[in-house]
Amino acid sequence: MEKEMRTPVIAGNWKMNKTPYEAVALANELKNLIKAPRCQVVICPPFLDIPVLFSELNGSCIKMGAQNCHFEEKGAFTGEVSVKMLKESGCSHVIIGHSERRQYFNETDETVNLKIKAAVNGNLTAIVCVGETLEERESEKTEEVIKRQIEGALKDIDELSFAKIIIAYEPIWAIGTGKTAQAAEADVVCGYIRELIAKKYTKQLARTTRILYGGSMNSANAKELLEQYNIDGGLIGGASLKAGNFAEIVSAADSI
Repeated sequence: MEKEMRTPVIAGNWKMNKTPYEAVALANELKNLIKAPRCQVVICPPFLDIPVLFSELNGSCIKMGAQNCHFEEKGAFTGEVSVKMLKESGCSHVIIGHSERRQYFNETDETVNLKIKAAVNGNLTAIVCVGETLEERESEKTEEVIKRQIEGALKDIDELSFAKIIIAYEPIWAIGTGKTAQAAEADVVCGYIRELIAKKYTKQLARTTRILYGGSMNSANAKELLEQYNIDGGLIGGASLKAGNFAEIVSAADSI
């Protein structure tokens, strides 16, 4: 019953793919395939694509997000983009703390925390990513890593802010590799995240917080993953770049 209270979210992370011209073409395909989903549908294209997609998606059922933001409102931060810029460009969501940002651009639990606060204060929904490496998983440190990341990300964030926070569990060893955590295994980790939220805040908040799975979810495995009690949607990488595949994942979420 509690799962039914949590509206599923299917979010597509396009990463560094699609020129503005290509992005418009893909967005039009998605609009034709995804008409009136029961779940929430979000696409997160590269920054340059956001302005051109705003008019294309305006009035559709597809929301737009960004892949990153800076935690300051403005200033001498060459190459960065603020929450206010994203909001005025038509974004409603922003991915924060993706493993690729942590790995290649020195994202830390501290900067993730600052960015979540900036996003929430700027009225963007933060999709907050956490997850372990293969080495950490094989060393049975998954819970240790997840606990550290969750506690760091949510430092000094109050319960009211969770109206604008979604957690995404993305095991790093399963991102872009074709490997996927078994549905039951993914559910256990998402359940552990829910336990951490219950301990830090309340059981009721833990029950209503949406937790996505982000590790090579595709049209073939989406239904099994989405049927799990603690999994409320997906943060989709490669499969989000093919309109048909992404639409099938949305359909899988709607069928649960």
